[in-house]
Amino acid sequence: MRFSATAAAERLLPPRFAVMARPLFDRLDSILSAPDERAEARRVSLIAFAIRVVSAVIAFVSQVLMARWIGSFEYGIFVLVWTAAVIAGNLSCLGFHTSVIRFIPEFRAKHMLNELRGILVASRIFVLVASTLITAIGAGIVWALSDRIENYYVAPFLIGLLCLPMIALSDLMQGVSRAHAWAVSAFSPTYITRPVLILVFMAGALAWGYPATALTAIVATLAATYATTIVQLVTVTTRVDRKVPKGAATVDLRGWLVVSLPIFLVESFFFLLTNADVLVVGRFMDPDSVAFYFAAVKTLALVHFVYFAVKAGVAQRYSAYSHADPAGLAAFARETVSWTFWPSLLMAVVVMIVGEPMLSLFGPEFTQGYPLLFVLVLGVVARAAVGPAESLLTMTGNQNVCAGVYALTLAVNLGLSFLLIPILGLWGAAIATAASMVFEAAALSFTVWRKLGIAMAIFIPATRQEPG
Repeated sequence: MRFSATAAAERLLPPRFAVMARPLFDRLDSILSAPDERAEARRVSLIAFAIRVVSAVIAFVSQVLMARWIGSFEYGIFVLVWTAAVIAGNLSCLGFHTSVIRFIPEFRAKHMLNELRGILVASRIFVLVASTLITAIGAGIVWALSDRIENYYVAPFLIGLLCLPMIALSDLMQGVSRAHAWAVSAFSPTYITRPVLILVFMAGALAWGYPATALTAIVATLAATYATTIVQLVTVTTRVDRKVPKGAATVDLRGWLVVSLPIFLVESFFFLLTNADVLVVGRFMDPDSVAFYFAAVKTLALVHFVYFAVKAGVAQRYSAYSHADPAGLAAFARETVSWTFWPSLLMAVVVMIVGEPMLSLFGPEFTQGYPLLFVLVLGVVARAAVGPAESLLTMTGNQNVCAGVYALTLAVNLGLSFLLIPILGLWGAAIATAASMVFEAAALSFTVWRKLGIAMAIFIPATRQEPG
């Protein structure tokens, strides 16, 4: 029996309120149960948004507890190491975690079952091998430079590097799930299960008498990462095996790499762009400053997850529209800009109102990061104003030019960071980040307009004909 929000409202609400709210619940029913592709994209975005809301609460609580348990200095070490591990783990996929979102719907639509089976198997093997090699290289570099690195970073970095293969495999499984529009299995392991297990394992370690240090936190994170990814691999693989009939597999690794490597560059630049400020702060400033800045950035994550949720729900639909209905792509893409901007703007206002008391939960000294939010939020809202433009470019075969946009944006971010952070400290990091996000939004919007004739900007409703 299918769930009906309208029927539930009529049973639970007083008649007068049920009548008033009926249009809203009818709209919700159309999103939850309509069979068309737009409704499926909305459902995935809605589920992803709900998961990100829950995960934002979990992540915020866990980060507050971690900061309280180990103090700002050790927390700054943990933040820097874990941020670097997540970046390296994501990049270890070499773009396959995103390219599968493009290939799987294409192979299904064209009934290319041999290629579908091939990419499902080959991508896992490739990602595991690549991430393991990167782990070994990274460990060798840390060990070789250990006399030049502050000693309190060496052991946490060596342990943190062991997370890379499981982070990479988890990102790939997320991509496979997104390609099938399985929102819960795509996002809950990374955004709910893993942070909860990190918190549980850390609490258990402290209860067993282990020291309240960054190293203990990294070990707890390592255990949580492996446990989460192994379960995720088994569940997603089982579900895929039920959906894809057994048969021969065709592996075109070279052809897939041609598509994946430009996507890898896009993802690399994007990930570095979104985390470079934390890494550069760690380069020039002490772990306490890293902790204060990271807490401010984490508070703004409440705004970021609107964009993430929309991107998660529409990427595979962009790919499908580009192959089956190019005429409908522009209208759908324009819709997704509105889905991104207005909720992001609302969340930005809420965060600015409650930001200071939220930061105080980390510790009274963390409130010095509150003024930075007024600068950082400008970049976040500007980025939301163009929607998931980079996904539109990537899913329509324009990944090369998208990589170029992100390379240029990253250069702007790093240039401003290295220029301003030594002079202005954390204010320099915030200004560099906000300025580069404004530049990114303008560059992506202009590129989409030039390549696809679609105006991906909230206040520019016009479109033009695709360039010939």
